Amino acid sequence: MIPNIKKILYPTDLSENAKHAFIYAADLAQRYDAMITILYVMEDMNYATEFQVRGMLGAKEWDRVKSEKSNQLTQKIKSKIEDFCQEMDSQIDSCRLLVEDIQITSGNPTEEILDVAKNINADMIVMGSYGYNILLGALIGGTTRKVVKNSEVPVLVVKLPKNREK
Repeated sequence: MIPNIKKILYPTDLSENAKHAFIYAADLAQRYDAMITILYVMEDMNYATEFQVRGMLGAKEWDRVKSEKSNQLTQKIKSKIEDFCQEMDSQIDSCRLLVEDIQITSGNPTEEILDVAKNINADMIVMGSYGYNILLGALIGGTTRKVVKNSEVPVLVVKLPKNREK
C-alpha cells in the first residue's frame, strides 16, 4: 500500500536536532503535497511552584505572563522557520507554504504530541531523536521513545549527524 501522507506533525523543542528533523518534514511535505503542523510543548510547572508564582503575581498577572510567553514562543518558532526557509530556498520550493499551523501547548510532551497527532488526524510524525528542554536544559530522549512506542501513526525519528552534534 502506498502511503497517503497529507498531514505531518512536527514536534519541536527548537534544538539543533529538531531543526535538522524539520528538513525531513519539509521534504516529505513537498514530495507528498502535505501540510505540516508544528507543535511546541511547554512542560507544566509542578503544582507547588505554580501556586507560589500565581500567589506572588496574582491570577490575572500570571495568566498575562503565560499568554505573553506563548506569543513570544510562537514568534520565535515563526522566525526560526523563516530563517530555515531562507536557507533552504534552493532545495525546498515554497517552504513557508508547507506550514499549516503552529500550536503551543503545555503539559506532558509525550501525551501532548500523541493528542495533537490524533486531533489533527496526522498521517505521520517527524521528530528529532533527542533535544533539550528550554527550561531545564536536560536531555529528553525518552519523549521520542515513548512517542514511537505509543503512536498510532508512523514516526520518523531523525538523528542529528555526528558532524553537527555539539
